[in-house]
Amino acid sequence: MIERKNLTVEEWETLVGRQVRAARVANGLDQAQLASLANVSLATLSNMERGKGSNLKTLISVARALGRTDWLEKLAPAVTVSPMQMLRAKRTSRAPVRIRPRRKQLA
Repeated sequence: MIERKNLTVEEWETLVGRQVRAARVANGLDQAQLASLANVSLATLSNMERGKGSNLKTLISVARALGRTDWLEKLAPAVTVSPMQMLRAKRTSRAPVRIRPRRKQLA
């Protein structure tokens, strides 16, 4: 198994392209059909499947056309912060308290 955390950008592009191709084939679509469903050009889809570069908009369009929005949800999971984390952050971000010197009282 490949250690994915050490992949280069190019290796990730190839891996994503293979996943897109596998999902397309599993859905019984040819490249032209998927390109049409995703509203991208055939050349763009072909390049994506070959790991030859793509952009986020294309990835989102293709994932949606394949019914694989779960891929997108894994890319951008909901950020949750626990109440305890918020409290700790609030405590550490307080500005230091300045103590004013007392004024001398006039007699």
